[in-house]
Amino acid sequence: MAVLPIRITGDPVLHSPARPVLDLDHDLTALVRDMQDTVAAAPGVGLAAPQVGIPLRLFVYDWRDEAGTQHRGTAINPELWISPPSIAELDEENESEGCLSLPGERFALRRSERALLRARGLDGAAYELEAEGWLARILQHEYDHLNGVLYADRLAYPQDRLAAKAIRRNSWGSPGLSWTPGIDHLED
Repeated sequence: MAVLPIRITGDPVLHSPARPVLDLDHDLTALVRDMQDTVAAAPGVGLAAPQVGIPLRLFVYDWRDEAGTQHRGTAINPELWISPPSIAELDEENESEGCLSLPGERFALRRSERALLRARGLDGAAYELEAEGWLARILQHEYDHLNGVLYADRLAYPQDRLAAKAIRRNSWGSPGLSWTPGIDHLED
């Protein structure tokens, strides 16, 4: 098991679009295994390669829904389509999400309720996944990472102000900051 350091907001790799994966080789297989170990150790529900300093269009997800169904996979060179988001008032409790690159923080963000993911798995086979609810949120969150977008970049007022304050309070926002799940203790 190899747990990788997770980059914190401000690192350039998190704020730049990632490159397509060109080779499905042993190195990529090892990276995916390490990313799966890292997301489990965090604990989290998804992790994109840029979050561990690798600027490739790749993410892993691992989430168990309320019915007990495990949603676990690898998305290589994904494409994502989303439904229009609701225009209802933001529900701060049910629409709150976090990010391993802003550890310990949670902010409410409107996401689309449905998403369609097309990607390749680690075996190279193309697949399609229709998702709703929290799984759709996870896919949108991780896909954003591949485009150099953190969820804090999408926040609306007043959530954006709260996120900026948390970034300042934690002295984040500069290159080179990271934390390693299971090793570094982060205050909640």
